[in-house]
Amino acid sequence: MADFNFRSPEERIYHPLLDKYGVQLYVKRDDMIHPFISGNKWRKLKYLLQAASRQNKKHLVTFGGAWSNHIVATACAGARFGFRTTAYIRGEQVDNSVLMLCRLFGMKLRFVDRQSYRDKRELYDRYHGNETDAYFVDEGGSSLEAVRGCAEIITELENPYDHICCACGTGTTIAGIAAGLNEQQLNMKPHAFPVLKGAGFLQKDLLELGVDSDQLVWHYDYHFGGYGKTPPLLLQFIHDFARQTGVLLDPIYTGKLFFGIFDLVKNGYFPTNSRILAIHTGGLTGLLGKQDDLLRTLNDTNDHE
Repeated sequence: MADFNFRSPEERIYHPLLDKYGVQLYVKRDDMIHPFISGNKWRKLKYLLQAASRQNKKHLVTFGGAWSNHIVATACAGARFGFRTTAYIRGEQVDNSVLMLCRLFGMKLRFVDRQSYRDKRELYDRYHGNETDAYFVDEGGSSLEAVRGCAEIITELENPYDHICCACGTGTTIAGIAAGLNEQQLNMKPHAFPVLKGAGFLQKDLLELGVDSDQLVWHYDYHFGGYGKTPPLLLQFIHDFARQTGVLLDPIYTGKLFFGIFDLVKNGYFPTNSRILAIHTGGLTGLLGKQDDLLRTLNDTNDHE
């Protein structure tokens, strides 16, 4: 397999709020790893692709929603590293800009109803069980291999921090961060920001990934109503952050993460002189799925300026 190693930079964010409360915020810019295999999507896929290659598997079969960053990352990675790719898409058949990219990269898309989608292994076994070269990649790339890839976030760090913050969907990235901190014996507090409502189940999922969830600080109040929910307050924050820092955030994961960090800073949660690292997990194609809402936010802002 072609070499594809990349150390994303750590970049300091300057903002009046951070100056006011005397904290330093840095971002590990995993969004800069690749335009389409960006952020934690690459880290989750890296060792899965290597395992598939060692086993002489040539067909990656994965799962996701119609706007899934993981789906487009798998499609691009498959094209780059010589795999055929198929994705099972949850819900009715649709066309959108993300799925168009997947098709451009050669991925075959199969739409399935939500009931059938719940049992991904059964779908895989039914349609690919007899394929000797097929390789199962779970939704979001969640796996022990993905935890290993995400642990490399810690081994790459060039500077010390007091706190490390990450948005959580499946919990795989924060599990890798916690595992990396344990391996390196670093005294840095990991903070998890779930982006879905009722995410207490993630603590159990982390145990299955080999991580004690009690090691983490959990912040459950920044999901904005649930996965994919993006009210005007969040979209306005993303707009303000972009024009004040030059850093784009997505509305599904990193927008909620940074909103949460800034809210905690405003409420004096982090002591003065704290050094905070936020993980930018990429996923900027998520902006495309909220294009109409974002345009309304931009127009409303312009109307009031």
